[in-house]
Amino acid sequence: MALVLSDLLKYNDIVIQCHDNPDADALASGFALKWYLNKHGKDARFIYGGRNTVQKKNLTLMINNLNIEVEHVKEIEKPQLLVTVDCQYGESNVTKFEADTIAVIDHHQVSGELPGLSEVRSNYGSCSTVIYELLSLEDIDVNEDEDLATALFYGLMTDTGGFSEVSHPSDKDLRDIAKPRFADIILFKNSNISKEELVIAGDALKHATYDEDKVYAIVEAKPCDPNILGIISDMLLEVDSIDTCLVYSVLPFGVKISVRSCVKEVKASEMAAFLTAGYGGGGGHLIKAGGLLKKDLLTQDGIPYNNNDIRQFLDGRMQDYFDNIEIIYAGEQKEDVSDYLYCVKKEVTVGYVECNKIAPVGTKIMIRTLEGDVDVEISDDLVIIIGVDGEIYPTNLKKFSAGYRVPEGEEYVFPGEYAPKVTNNLTGERIKLLPYAKACVATGGAGIYAKELDHRVKVFTTWDPDKYYLGVPGDYLAVRVDDNSDIYVIARDIFYKTYDIEGKPGDRS
Repeated sequence: MALVLSDLLKYNDIVIQCHDNPDADALASGFALKWYLNKHGKDARFIYGGRNTVQKKNLTLMINNLNIEVEHVKEIEKPQLLVTVDCQYGESNVTKFEADTIAVIDHHQVSGELPGLSEVRSNYGSCSTVIYELLSLEDIDVNEDEDLATALFYGLMTDTGGFSEVSHPSDKDLRDIAKPRFADIILFKNSNISKEELVIAGDALKHATYDEDKVYAIVEAKPCDPNILGIISDMLLEVDSIDTCLVYSVLPFGVKISVRSCVKEVKASEMAAFLTAGYGGGGGHLIKAGGLLKKDLLTQDGIPYNNNDIRQFLDGRMQDYFDNIEIIYAGEQKEDVSDYLYCVKKEVTVGYVECNKIAPVGTKIMIRTLEGDVDVEISDDLVIIIGVDGEIYPTNLKKFSAGYRVPEGEEYVFPGEYAPKVTNNLTGERIKLLPYAKACVATGGAGIYAKELDHRVKVFTTWDPDKYYLGVPGDYLAVRVDDNSDIYVIARDIFYKTYDIEGKPGDRS
């Protein structure tokens, strides 16, 4: 069963446990859960095991300044309920304590069989975000306690490399909604680097290598806290002859990477995902990102786990990233569609929102979705389509009327995982999009020309010329029949759910 926080209230003897050698996210998660239980009259303990107590300066400051009551223990009496946070019961980095009932709240990959009471969201950047979402389901505003908001904000910040690896919209929501005590955040942040780590950063920068044609740099750092990689990346990007950079460190469990970009043709998040594909994972946002290549996956694929071979592997991936890509600027070029297929939309029900109903015309808004943040300006004819998998894309009223009909009396049901939200860029007001969504049915319209991709493509669309949409082999490049400068990407699974192929290449029926 999925866990909700109120499930825990039927227990009286409760212990919260984070992993041995806790980090900021573990401390924040355990603190937030204890805060919730205390709020409901439960006197829970928060503990961690292992040989060592917390020593790192930023963590001791966090514990003291935020009044985090956490205990380092060797043993405990068997509780009625043991809840592990930011880890999973039975893992090697978690001291095993017996309990009548086990529960798990985590954001890592599932490592074994989970207990019945569990909530693991592996696509989240931090356990702090999971706790934030669970609190939100209980209608609790994290900002009602400044210590709580500060802890969760800092937990997310540290587990995502200073927010550089934030990709899931729920992580972005916590980042944007929490109102921490920034004096504490600054204090913690400025107590995060030791003198030894400063030497590591300086030594790494001295041995940077550069590709002058593609304007990027690669740097290897000795094993260190992942935050140090971000500091090195930020310094590299300030060099006038570097547009993108990769900083990495070979650690016992895998290769941690940090990526930066200052050009619109490279999203740092997309580059990090490309570099780690098949061997781990990566993400972030436009400028800053990071990720991990797991040691076991590299060695399983025959890649020797040593510094020289890892460097050759990353060099090859960086070259591949820049060499095997096509960049298309929609609106600035007309596509030759002679070898495309003619396709029309299936009559599937999707959603639409008339944007002038959610904010005044001229308002600049940011739409937050699983696919990323989309910036648009509201006009009288701006319409947002919500597709078959919950994906969104803007269009205008003329194109909407040509391709969709509005069925009378049919209610719209959202099919996706994360409901899209709109943020007023000027005021910061957040508006849920779904209450404004209505059902519409695709009618085929003029149709599109489409071609299956056999290479990677970045398309800067007409509705958001500053951010590209990525197409990979198997996806489809689409061109509107009535405007062959309107070019965009359709993911393979969405293409087959929404389009029928009507003719041979270049034909129209």
